[in-house]
Amino acid sequence: MEAQTLVALPAVLALELSAGDAPPRRTLSRDEAAELAALIAADLHTLVPQVDEARLAVAGALFDTVELLRPGFPVWATLDELARRVPRGHIENVVAFGTHEGHMPAQPLEPEAAFADGPMRLLPLSLLAPEALAESLAEKLEVELVGRGEAGARTADWLMRTLGVRLEHVRYLSRNDLLALTCVQYEHVNLAPLWTLLEAALLTPYRDESTLSARGLALRYHDGKVEAQSPAAWLRGQSGDISQRAHDFAGAVFELRQYAALLDAHHLPLTLTDGEATPGYLLETFGDTDAGYDAPALYAHEAPGLGVVAVTLAQRGDGGRARVLAHGYPLHPKALGPLVAQLSDSYGISPDLHALGCILLDAEGQLGAPAEALH
Repeated sequence: MEAQTLVALPAVLALELSAGDAPPRRTLSRDEAAELAALIAADLHTLVPQVDEARLAVAGALFDTVELLRPGFPVWATLDELARRVPRGHIENVVAFGTHEGHMPAQPLEPEAAFADGPMRLLPLSLLAPEALAESLAEKLEVELVGRGEAGARTADWLMRTLGVRLEHVRYLSRNDLLALTCVQYEHVNLAPLWTLLEAALLTPYRDESTLSARGLALRYHDGKVEAQSPAAWLRGQSGDISQRAHDFAGAVFELRQYAALLDAHHLPLTLTDGEATPGYLLETFGDTDAGYDAPALYAHEAPGLGVVAVTLAQRGDGGRARVLAHGYPLHPKALGPLVAQLSDSYGISPDLHALGCILLDAEGQLGAPAEALH
């Protein structure tokens, strides 16, 4: 069973926690992982006896869905790589990886504390099957796990005792099952376009994919990142009452923040179309300062419940109009400071931010800035 002849069949053991329960830890020790792997092997043998001809690899770590569904599937890739290194015949061809002195054997197998509170914990496993067996074994697993994938009573009891939690369900899912489940979850919360982009990044990273958000913001997966239409560009395509446009603009920024948070969790960078990726905010610039206008100043567009939704850098001039140089969009509260600092440094101006108390649109209904001095 040489390494190059093995095909990896990724799966998970999904733990659905009782309401209010959370495991006090995110990893298992080496000995605990080995105990659990033996129970998993017995469960899988009952479902599909052919698994005995493959090498079972188990990671003794509890992840959230977003940690597993990242481009390149780094958790499974790491698990497979470690499993391939283990000599044939080791512990009846079942290998498990747990903590030694508090650490997992590789960084990708360390679950992140930021995602530890979800109602479902996922324990990664993989079957490394000989090429001749892989296709038929994969097909059998897909069928059996959907139909009879509940973990055995001994496995569920062991998990509850060892982790000190109550579990509603413990079941095996193929990675395809997990992808399908996540698709349904995102559709349920009106984020189907997000799934379109994520699915492309996970399964066809070499192919572009375009979609529209629920509010009509243009989004595209391209070359390992998601490109979003800027909210100001989106606003230029809107019509109707000015106050309604301002309200809709706030909604578009809120939606973009939702996308940004989830894409970040899935390790998929978000940029503006033809823009650069920046941590926590999006920035578009339109030109350099003009000596015929006043010095540039920073203005904060605000919306109830959302705080600052956009920062505009503009110069005031004669003729009662403002010359807009840049718009920036903080995607979470802590990003406002770095956004203001970048604009201040780039244009050599004071970082003072003038609060507008509203979303200020110009006479054409576009994101603007005051033409007169603020008092």
